[in-house]
Amino acid sequence: MPKMKTNKAAAKRFKKTGSGQLKRDRAFGSHLFANKSTKAKRHLRKAALVSKGDQKRIEQMLTYL
Repeated sequence: MPKMKTNKAAAKRFKKTGSGQLKRDRAFGSHLFANKSTKAKRHLRKAALVSKGDQKRIEQMLTYL
């Protein structure tokens, strides 16, 4: 059986933490910052963890990560 391929789009968006959880960037943090409050922009800088419901699906895309 051939090797499984890693989904490259997902590999660029997620990193695995030491405890095995998946880390992701927050949405809405690339442009249009004039309309966002300072507090909102500050919170966008911090990474978030992938929710439990999505974790299994994303791990299948990241076969060898």
